[in-house]
Amino acid sequence: MLDEQSPGNGSGKPALVEAGESLSLCRAAAVSGSVNASPSCRSVSGSVNASPSRRFLQVELELNLQLRRLRFSAPVCYTHNPLEYAWEPHRCYVEKYCRAGQRVLFLGMNPGPFGMAQTGVPFGEVRSVVDWLEITGEVGRPDNEHPKRRITGLSCTRSEVSGARFWGFFRKLCGEPAVFFRHCFVHNLCPLIFMSASGKNLTPPELPAAEREAMLNLCDAALCQVVAALNISMVIGVGRVAEQRARRALSAVSGVRVEGIMHPSPRNPRANKGWAEVASAKLAELGVLSLLSNTADT
Repeated sequence: MLDEQSPGNGSGKPALVEAGESLSLCRAAAVSGSVNASPSCRSVSGSVNASPSRRFLQVELELNLQLRRLRFSAPVCYTHNPLEYAWEPHRCYVEKYCRAGQRVLFLGMNPGPFGMAQTGVPFGEVRSVVDWLEITGEVGRPDNEHPKRRITGLSCTRSEVSGARFWGFFRKLCGEPAVFFRHCFVHNLCPLIFMSASGKNLTPPELPAAEREAMLNLCDAALCQVVAALNISMVIGVGRVAEQRARRALSAVSGVRVEGIMHPSPRNPRANKGWAEVASAKLAELGVLSLLSNTADT
């Protein structure tokens, strides 16, 4: 058991944060230790007419508070949340690229050890985050850090293959980030990364069932809030697990189409044989590929 906070009941779902509650939410986040009070409050305070990025950050801060109450048992020995220790680059990513008019949400499952765990950015392979997305910000250190999985932030020298493939594909296709983010945004369903005693990365399906469902129920509710806040009309799960979870979470939400593309993980033999070609064909089938060029209508 790693988290010394009292365990959650696994059934609560975060409610939408009203504008008048923004300051209280920031104070609560600071008390819980989830984020630094000053930058987070500057990001999320506002009115009911707050920008999409502020509404998005509100949802994430509330989810952080909910997740801190959970406990995880074996095989999980280490649980980290980059939306706490890597809040600065994450906030930079959201404020820079989350904007009105984005109708397509690419949804990953949870951070990888050399991607978002280091940078705070979904599929956040360091070179893509620094060189193409031009994200900056200080990255701290999580509590109870695994000695074999040190967090070195934007200075990390290891490359995450999934993230390099994902952002590399869109960099080649779009040229500039502004072209991609004109219609699309990228988000992870769950911000937590899990490791075993040996430092092995554990995916949510590898967690004890009851603990996994308690966590994912909270993440499902937050996804519904994100989709509503950003006025998303299509969610594209990156990988079958993310797609299936999105279908479950959004089953009662009207006007939102859920689809999926292959995950670019090197664990997937098909992805190793040409993920970019498979992804391109699927996005063309979904009508998304035509949006990702300099000649697409704005």
